[in-house]
Amino acid sequence: MTMLLVKRAVQAAVRTNHCRSFSASQTHLNQRKGLVLGVFEKEGEEGSLHLTEAAAGFDQTLSGKLSELLKISGPAIKKGKSRIFYGLHEDFPCVAVVGLGKNSVGVCGAENWDTSKENIRQAVSAGCRSLQDLEVNHVEVDGCGDAQSAAEGAVLGLFQYDQLKSKKKTKVTAQLHGSADPGWEKGVLYAEGQNLARMLMEAPANHITPTAFANTIEEKLAPHAERVTVNKRSQAWIEEQQMGAFVSVSKGSEEPPVFLELHYNGSPDSKQAPLVLVGKGITFDSGGISLKPSSSMDAMRADMGGAATVCASIVTAAALKLPVNIIGLAPLCENMPSGKATKPGDVVTAKNGKTIQVDNTDAEGRLILADALCYGHVFNPRAIVNVATLTGAMDVALGSAATGVFTNSDWLWEQLHKASVVTGDRVWRMPLFQHYTRQVTDSQLADLNNIGKYSRYVSHCTQQAEF
Repeated sequence: MTMLLVKRAVQAAVRTNHCRSFSASQTHLNQRKGLVLGVFEKEGEEGSLHLTEAAAGFDQTLSGKLSELLKISGPAIKKGKSRIFYGLHEDFPCVAVVGLGKNSVGVCGAENWDTSKENIRQAVSAGCRSLQDLEVNHVEVDGCGDAQSAAEGAVLGLFQYDQLKSKKKTKVTAQLHGSADPGWEKGVLYAEGQNLARMLMEAPANHITPTAFANTIEEKLAPHAERVTVNKRSQAWIEEQQMGAFVSVSKGSEEPPVFLELHYNGSPDSKQAPLVLVGKGITFDSGGISLKPSSSMDAMRADMGGAATVCASIVTAAALKLPVNIIGLAPLCENMPSGKATKPGDVVTAKNGKTIQVDNTDAEGRLILADALCYGHVFNPRAIVNVATLTGAMDVALGSAATGVFTNSDWLWEQLHKASVVTGDRVWRMPLFQHYTRQVTDSQLADLNNIGKYSRYVSHCTQQAEF
């Protein structure tokens, strides 16, 4: 009976984050240092846990106290969840133990990702956030058998855009617990690149204008000046290049457009054909004269997600010193209504000489990208990858589970798919049927129409047909 009461007391204490009966001294919490450790589910033994190598080593220094607490503190920790213990170790007043799921899982064909890597990312992220909520400002993280995935989970999980708030989340630094592993540093760089893109997308549009976006990327690339060239092309240059489709979108805004061109020269062979990355850079999309509904329009500050991803990728490639040549192109502008804005029914001329009837000014991404893609061909690239928040129809088709991919290259699709399995950023191939091409070439006034005849149903397919 006494043991039962003790067990229930411990369960209640852990659930409410007050496991004081095991605390050597609550003053240790003032050190604000924490530790994240992982546990796997034991194969064939539901409810049983298996400690990672780092967790087992930590448990050994405590003479098995961690194992004992895990047994009596409640049900087995579920995958992606965390449980906090206080005062177990004088160096770590707070310890978050996280559930990693089964140790034997790997690439799952049904899920199209490496389940082990994804489990580690999610669990470490949850543990770090739990400690951040306790105002811990430094965390050591168990590598969980894959230090790169653990680093990605930690750095991504601790991201918070609160620069403009007076009350901010605790800033937390993370490092690998135990022996050094080069995978950790690589994972940190990967995650910092993603967080750069997230920061650009989260920031308000009056802070990230086309000019401010370009200046931010230039600043991020400054430490890599020996390998990177940054060209911030002005409106005059854009007009000289006869990018009429791009200019037509920018006309309604007081903010001048910028065509950001980045060259990363990482290959020892200077003649190696580059990979060209093109990103949609609408820093705010009101829809133009075809005005969007006001509900959720604030989220259109992130309509430059493609440009943010492309530019952050080049910042990361430079930091990793990848042995490849990459060119990044980001047409940056706002899509706003005004007396100068493009009107529905207007006809514009793209860089390649094709005329486009603009029947919907809210289908603007395909216009700026058409000119950027045309310009990209002058570099004789081995491949062009275009990234964009192009249409809500893709969200209707796939939701948040995957990114839609349109490509005329089976080889390129295979490379993207293989990479997505490793990173957990899943992709799904979409059709490029001639059926959709005919819908955009049937235009009353011009060579092309910027919306398909049946755009309500397949706008994510017809916008690709225009390219």
